[in-house]
Amino acid sequence: MRVVSGIQPTGKPHLGNYLGAIVNYVKLQDEAQAAGGECLIFLADLHAISMPHKPAVLHAATLEMVATLVACGVDPAKAILFNQAQVPAHAEMQWLLNGTARMGWLNRMTQWKDKAGKNREGASAALFTYPVLQAADVLLYQATHVPVGEDQKQHLELARDIAQKFNNDFATEDAPVFTLPDPYIPEDAARIMSLRDGTKKMSKSDPSDMSRINLTDTTDEMAQKVKKAKTDPEPLPSELAGLDGRAEALNLVTIFAALAGSNPQAVLAEYGGQGFGQFKPALAELLVSVLEPIRDRFVALKDDRESLDAILARGASQARELAGPTLDQAYTALGLVR
Repeated sequence: MRVVSGIQPTGKPHLGNYLGAIVNYVKLQDEAQAAGGECLIFLADLHAISMPHKPAVLHAATLEMVATLVACGVDPAKAILFNQAQVPAHAEMQWLLNGTARMGWLNRMTQWKDKAGKNREGASAALFTYPVLQAADVLLYQATHVPVGEDQKQHLELARDIAQKFNNDFATEDAPVFTLPDPYIPEDAARIMSLRDGTKKMSKSDPSDMSRINLTDTTDEMAQKVKKAKTDPEPLPSELAGLDGRAEALNLVTIFAALAGSNPQAVLAEYGGQGFGQFKPALAELLVSVLEPIRDRFVALKDDRESLDAILARGASQARELAGPTLDQAYTALGLVR
């Protein structure tokens, strides 16, 4: 078992990142270690430059994300934690795979259409080709499993298509260069929505800070955001079906269940019939109890540049060692003289 996953170091990490991705990183590192495998978690700083960015902000955000992941329980002794920019093999492998990827495949990528919008001529070439870098990110390490949400399944399918075509064109059936990775979709991955609009995902880019719980928020800020979260006048139902059409109510119940390590139906069994005047204070108390220790660890670590640099350097060294053999095989398979 070799698990590979990346996270973009952009913006402040929030509750949605924690419950939707980082909690699962902690589970995956433990599962991979128990299975005698590896778990690689990288900061996708090369991906970040596919969109307009400020260099100083990206630099600071990369270090902050390392502090966030470690504060949330990612253990550099169990997982290989690094950033792409310290492992040049990612960029090298992307170029080698660009020869196999097809324009038609990339044109069909939903995220390319969404992010480029109507101004495709003005979008960067990196935005168009970054799914090839994503393929390189996982194929480079012979990943067996890649954690993906619904919005990334298409990109993993592309990585499999690229791997299959490369193997068909430049390798033999008995000795393929690349492993075709399988998606890893955690059954309990929580989809956390905005506190202002339950139909939209909680997002770093939302202009309203009240729409999200940042992992850096103070105890008072967390409590205030829960108190002011959008709801409806109806009490909580006792059955999950009673939340149909009540996006904001469902979101708060989902958050409570994820923080408690429970499920929405169990939360409703306890709080069904109660109004939000009773439920919100209970949610705020639970939220603070879970996030306060994380925030404190983050604050202690975020300015410890020596520790953050050491974590990234160690992880990058391990990643370069793992990536080397596959990169060499790809160069050889393509007939390149080195």
